[in-house]
Amino acid sequence: MSWQIITGLAGGVGLFLLGMELMTDGLKLSAGKSLQRILRSSTSTPLRGVLSGALITSLVQSSSAVTVATIGFVNAGLLKLKHAIRVAYGSNLGTTMTGWLVAIIGFHVNLKAFALPAIGVGMLMTLLIQNGRYAAIGKVIAGFGLFFLGIDMMKAGFEGLEGVISLEAIEEGGLLSLIIFIAVGFVMTLMMQSSSAAIAITLTAAAGGVITIASAACMVIGANVGTTSTAVIAAIGATPNARRMAAGHVIFNVITGVAALLLLPLLLFGINWFQAFSGMDGGPATFLALFHTTFNLMGVLLLWPFTGRLVKFLKRLFVAAEEDEAQPKFLDNTLIGTPQLAHEALVKELQRIQAIAIRMAEDAINTEASLSPRLKVDLEVLHKLSDAVGLFCSKLRSQGLPEEIADALPMALASMRYFIDVAEMAEEIDQLQSKEVTGVFQELEEALADMRRQAIAILEDVRQSPSSEESLARESAAIAALENNYNAIKAQLLRAGATGKLTARHMVSLIELMKNIERQASHCVKGQATLQLFSQQSVDDAKPEYGVETEQEQAAEQADVSELTRDEVVEDALPVESEYSEKN
Repeated sequence: MSWQIITGLAGGVGLFLLGMELMTDGLKLSAGKSLQRILRSSTSTPLRGVLSGALITSLVQSSSAVTVATIGFVNAGLLKLKHAIRVAYGSNLGTTMTGWLVAIIGFHVNLKAFALPAIGVGMLMTLLIQNGRYAAIGKVIAGFGLFFLGIDMMKAGFEGLEGVISLEAIEEGGLLSLIIFIAVGFVMTLMMQSSSAAIAITLTAAAGGVITIASAACMVIGANVGTTSTAVIAAIGATPNARRMAAGHVIFNVITGVAALLLLPLLLFGINWFQAFSGMDGGPATFLALFHTTFNLMGVLLLWPFTGRLVKFLKRLFVAAEEDEAQPKFLDNTLIGTPQLAHEALVKELQRIQAIAIRMAEDAINTEASLSPRLKVDLEVLHKLSDAVGLFCSKLRSQGLPEEIADALPMALASMRYFIDVAEMAEEIDQLQSKEVTGVFQELEEALADMRRQAIAILEDVRQSPSSEESLARESAAIAALENNYNAIKAQLLRAGATGKLTARHMVSLIELMKNIERQASHCVKGQATLQLFSQQSVDDAKPEYGVETEQEQAAEQADVSELTRDEVVEDALPVESEYSEKN
């Protein structure tokens, strides 16, 4: 074998890859925002999602780039997973455009006569216009020139190999030979990180007579599966959404590849018949381009009806920590028929909600740096849990509960509402602390720090101490002291604002911040007291007549926590229960 042929092939592959990179980068730079708008706006229906994926991939000549971009849109919440999966379907169709370019232009045009001027014009534009869209278009033109010049060199190289390399032994190996050629296509794509390059090499090798059509078809299947490697690499260590998208891409390509292999004789026969019937005659390259398009289209039609199930499977397969935390741990529909067990499950789930809310409150008060992303995730977890609790209570209501349990449900929802308020105030505190609330004089700074410590001590006491008359009384006294401290700091802030020590904006921000901290601790104790009332209610309790204090009411009154009597708790909770009943 001549070294000239080998170096020609290597140079052709290198020029092809360089051209592909220039085209992809140039197209993304010149039309990046437009492509993003297409992805965001053109996925409203399943068909539009597939077509937009195919169109964008055809333009940028890289299904991997489109898939990685789609993963980013899913992570940013701009695309739902089911829409992104359909974009991936379309990107596999779009990547077949490379084969058609090679088949239609690469073997019917004097490539050097076209490629060399394109390289010259494109690079001249890039050099003369340093920035902007036209410089990117220059890269695209030069990339196209290199792309076709590389094809021309590969074509010449493979024509020189005809009769020099004999693959008859492999090609006559039956199913094993087909698997070997699939593996070759896969490895080529994996090494070059470009299925387009692997397919171009395969088409030129088949056109040069180095491999048979059947072997080349298997290499195309392998290259099609190998293109998933980029998405898999991009998803390593990434978020669950990224892993879901990458897994969906792999599942589609693997199933498509397996189906193409199983139906290979039928597909080859069908394409032969279609070419003869339509009068299409372009040699092995056109045949393989048609084969590539046909089996990808077959994959889309095969998986289209199962996209919903695929999305559900992927969501179960990859679960984020926050998504797992957002799932109820104790609520189960099987408990609805047993009120006592359902009551206990609700108490435990509310205790989980309380723990997350206190965690958020302590984080917000303790940390002056912004915690917005983490608090936002935690708040989303609590909202999902609150929806689950509301739905569970609605289902319980419809089961003909004993009156004592039915009357206690509003207390469960009232308790939950207090804890959700605590969590929402944590987010407000974080936002206020990100504003100009620092830089105060030392006396005021010490007072603010002391109030923070007071609030944290109350939250810690609620978190660590079981609810009892003693703990409620202790926490009530601490709340009263915290409120007195807040009033004193508020007066100090107003004086500082009046004398010019603080700007009006600074003063208002600090007052609002301290008020939120005071309310947060107070709501936490109220939620604890209400949860105690609910947890101490059981199926066996006799229903008290309104106006007669129970032990729980006496404890709440002694604690002086907003005088949480049973009547007032129920009255405050009824609107909350109605809200959740309407939602669910």
